[in-house]
Amino acid sequence: MAPAHHHTHRHATGHDHGTAVDWGAQASHLESEADLMTPVYERAMAWLAREVTDPGLIVDAGSGPGVVSCLFAEAFPAARILAVDGSEPLLERARARAARQGVTDRFDTLTGELPTVLSELDYPADLLWAGRSLHHLGDQRAALTAFADRLAPGGTLVLLEGGLPTRFLPRDIGIGRPGLQARLDALEEERFARMRAGLPGSAAETEDWTALLTAAGLIRPRTRSFLLDLPAPATARTRAYVVATLAHLRDGFSDTLTPEDRTTLDHLLAPSAPTSVHHRPDVFVLGAYTVHTAVRPV
Repeated sequence: MAPAHHHTHRHATGHDHGTAVDWGAQASHLESEADLMTPVYERAMAWLAREVTDPGLIVDAGSGPGVVSCLFAEAFPAARILAVDGSEPLLERARARAARQGVTDRFDTLTGELPTVLSELDYPADLLWAGRSLHHLGDQRAALTAFADRLAPGGTLVLLEGGLPTRFLPRDIGIGRPGLQARLDALEEERFARMRAGLPGSAAETEDWTALLTAAGLIRPRTRSFLLDLPAPATARTRAYVVATLAHLRDGFSDTLTPEDRTTLDHLLAPSAPTSVHHRPDVFVLGAYTVHTAVRPV
């Protein structure tokens, strides 16, 4: 089996991925996760700024609530930003964030399903960013070709896909059987596979992103990973994110967890227990996020 993604983004939501997901209902969790990941995005953009000179139009394909779109506006102060998403409630949040940041004069949104909505672009993109949105599209190969077609000559396609499982706790936390997060990862892999299989037009694809970018007609593929390292002791914001994520996992896997692991998660989420993630001093966030880029030939 091809290695699936490893992260809690959008999949640690307690939703059955055989059904349509209401992203609007998850807006605050998506937003808090993206805010927490800001150091990763900023380092990725600093790297991209050395690769991509003075982009005129940056498209954030699958922008969600616009956290990354607004970071692009900050990192590339001369660029116009277009946030594209299928969820109008999430794009409302994106517009509100752009207004708070004072960049509405060069910030637009486009509502519609990827990749077809990209045919509505008035201008080709100098940089098209797909941050963990591609794996929500059934035929990823066809979607990449559609993304590549919307690039200006010399334009850059950037995928955020893959990486390593995020960790919040040591292997042995003194409660239940050691290795809880590894077992949650295994359940997450199975759920991700079900989600992919249930997508319209789903096609199995080896997750060799470099090969897929090349097959889409792009050149000069590059890959780089960025670390999110929020060490213990956790800040209140980091702790709140860990609590929310573990709660989503407990709810999403309530039928498949072993009784022992369910009890452990209940204990970790008990607000008053000193050994819960609300209070324990060893809570952290450590994850690795991989960025793949390639360029449309001139």
